[in-house]
Amino acid sequence: MDVSADEFEQTLPLLQELVQGADFVGLDIEFTGLRSNVSGPQQISLFDLPSEWYLKTRQSVQQFTICQIGLSVFSSVKGESNKYIAHSCNFFLFPTTFGILDSEFSFQASSVQFLNQYGFDYNKFLKTGIPYMNEEQEKKIKHNILTRNWRVRSSVDKDQIKVVIDEVTRWLDLAEEGDWMTLDGITGFQAFEVQLVLRQALPNIWTVLEDQGGPCLYFQVIVKKVSKQYHWYLENTSSDRESCWKEKILLSARGFSVFFQMLAKAQKPLVGHNMMMDLLHLHEKFFRPLPESYDQFKLNIHNLFPILIDTKNVTKDIWKELNFPRVSNLSEVYDVLNSDLNPTKNSGPVIVHASKCEKYVLLKAAHLLLERIHSDGCPAEPSFSQYLDVLSPYINQVNLIRAGVPKINFSGPDYPSVRPPILIVRVERWPGVSEQQVYREFQNLCKFDVRRLTQNQFLLLTNKFKDVRNVLKEYRGHQSLQVSLYRYWRHSPDVTCLLQVCGVITTWAFVALLLGRPGP
Repeated sequence: MDVSADEFEQTLPLLQELVQGADFVGLDIEFTGLRSNVSGPQQISLFDLPSEWYLKTRQSVQQFTICQIGLSVFSSVKGESNKYIAHSCNFFLFPTTFGILDSEFSFQASSVQFLNQYGFDYNKFLKTGIPYMNEEQEKKIKHNILTRNWRVRSSVDKDQIKVVIDEVTRWLDLAEEGDWMTLDGITGFQAFEVQLVLRQALPNIWTVLEDQGGPCLYFQVIVKKVSKQYHWYLENTSSDRESCWKEKILLSARGFSVFFQMLAKAQKPLVGHNMMMDLLHLHEKFFRPLPESYDQFKLNIHNLFPILIDTKNVTKDIWKELNFPRVSNLSEVYDVLNSDLNPTKNSGPVIVHASKCEKYVLLKAAHLLLERIHSDGCPAEPSFSQYLDVLSPYINQVNLIRAGVPKINFSGPDYPSVRPPILIVRVERWPGVSEQQVYREFQNLCKFDVRRLTQNQFLLLTNKFKDVRNVLKEYRGHQSLQVSLYRYWRHSPDVTCLLQVCGVITTWAFVALLLGRPGP
């Protein structure tokens, strides 16, 4: 089910009820772009520590935005063993434009092509996307409303407001004190914006909001001509009704952020596939701007979602153990788990789908793992807590693409690297050689990340052990490229420099000792 701004507020109570009764929640997010096209030191590589990878990726997260969130809420069916019902929704999102909030974001051509391939509806994204904001943006909006320090930043909103002011001004020329007019069909928090601007721009009118009903806060703005003295009196008189409207319209402006806070408060296991980018965007767009500290980011995410399960890590181990055919996306993972290659295909949990989406991986993978650790077969009626126990090695372990470690541990220190050893290439008779030229030299054999060490030495790093073996074999005895295993104490320029300094100091000390020795 697709949910846009028009239906979202009506859907919120049902979503809250579903999440509170859920066993776990699955999440999949689409973005306007994934990673900035940067080169040189800012490009992610296998040489990056997790903290370095985070700082580089943080810039891309700030550049792009979320355009759609897919949500699946799984709940076990009471009274029926190993049976689940899955409720799925797609939410189209668009950043809040409200007063001082006017976000900037980029599109990446490859991401647009990907979205087009799967029939993404850009009208729902751009025209009826659900607004959202993070906590810092919300504080600024609240402060500006309470202090009545209000400015319209969006050029589109400015044009609309100008039309409204012109309409009201023409009416005022003919109206008498006590007359009133109506502005119909103003939606959501824009009604509050119109009301604030009109009150500030025209000192001889007063405005009142009336709810026209409907799921998306359609308002009628009633404009009444009053004296300047009465305008001042109304402006400085507290009104419980006005405070109520402010809260209601702020709720509409917060949009999807309201649900995000519900989800975080529920503390349910959150499931995704290759979900690192999802977590970065969730933090930036709905919680707070991403901190500079990598450790602080990990702590924040762990506090928001204490149980994370990345199905990429789960299925990666299953594929190695059972030698399943190679797959490139989540849909292909599901197809393998739902085929005869899966020995537990016919004994897994029953999933009743409350919508069209029917491809879910986690429960099938957990059931397969559960059966493999029980030599006498999987328990007849496994509960979700048993599935969670068998998944415990993977909890809070989120897959990391192109970094010095394969995954991030959100509940403790990251594990040491298990990457293949680094290779060092010494280049002879190739003056001015660059990292890109070295990369092209090896790319037909395998793919390495390349980093310059000295003027004629380069480091090579891959995530496949067989690539290391192949290169050492192919380039043995090569005339201009000497390839060997990198040894820090032997090849590091810092160590070489330190040894040279120590050598000089030792030599001078020995000479001084000789010169200072008394003669016969």
